Amino acid sequence: MKKTQRTLRADNSTKAPVMQLAFELSLNKWKLAFGHNGKMRMVTIDARDLDQIQQAIEKAKKRFKLDGEVKILSCYEAGRDGFWLHRYLLSCGIDNRVVDSSSIEVNRRKRRAKTDRIDAKKLLAMLIRYHGGERGMWSVVNVPSVEAEDGRHLHRELDVLNKERKMHRSRIKSLLFQHGIAVKNPS
Repeated sequence: MKKTQRTLRADNSTKAPVMQLAFELSLNKWKLAFGHNGKMRMVTIDARDLDQIQQAIEKAKKRFKLDGEVKILSCYEAGRDGFWLHRYLLSCGIDNRVVDSSSIEVNRRKRRAKTDRIDAKKLLAMLIRYHGGERGMWSVVNVPSVEAEDGRHLHRELDVLNKERKMHRSRIKSLLFQHGIAVKNPS
């Protein structure tokens, strides 16, 4: 049986200070938006650099003057990077949420700029609201097990290869017909 890992709701019973962290993931650079007691810090790091993530967290703790035990709440939008980051953050003791990007509330009447910085700030604000108890503003994704995620990739790759095979087959048939060669479908 394939095990699915669910991101759990926040447990606000801790006495440790809380720092929020929102990731805006791009191909080459990631924006990290840190928040604590209404203050914000934004940093840019190289994509997928785990050492830089740890360094940025330590610098944010110093910037916010947080000593000792600090509870870190984080989130990022589900997408191309998959769930390896979620698993890494959990292994570091960070309480992470993976958010369905299509469920994030957006003011449709307002024309808005679209930058990674603005998106990171928006995610941070929504993370603070979510951990404050507000629900229904986004959907948290159920994180599959490593095996289930690998199975998904295998299935998707097979679908892509089948579509490509059909496309190439149709192209070859079309070229043959253009040169007067009739091709019968194999029975």
